[in-house]
Amino acid sequence: MIDLKVFADLATTPLGDFAAKPTTLTEGQQEASNVLWTSDDGGTMIGVWECTPGHFTADRTKAGEYCHILSGQASVTNVDGSGTRDIGAGDLLVLPQGWQGEWVIHEHMRKLFVISATPQ
Repeated sequence: MIDLKVFADLATTPLGDFAAKPTTLTEGQQEASNVLWTSDDGGTMIGVWECTPGHFTADRTKAGEYCHILSGQASVTNVDGSGTRDIGAGDLLVLPQGWQGEWVIHEHMRKLFVISATPQ
């Protein structure tokens, strides 16, 4: 039997402890997350993430990411400096597998993320 999962009130879902953002370009930037579900094969992961204001690099070469922004504001830019997109509460950002770039968090952000890897 398939077990259906429901995760309610993502805006207040508890997260783990905040820790230093490993790819930050801004001293003191921190993040926290809570993985809510992982597929049996490990190829898909769903969770909630928060990050404090600052600038960081991101690499989605091994898995794409879908980001539903719950709160906050940011700008996301391709690694070559093109295609900057401003995002905020209610927006859905798609980072296809293979994408690399940078985020600038302007206002403390919370998002629902779905990370999914396509076999290569």
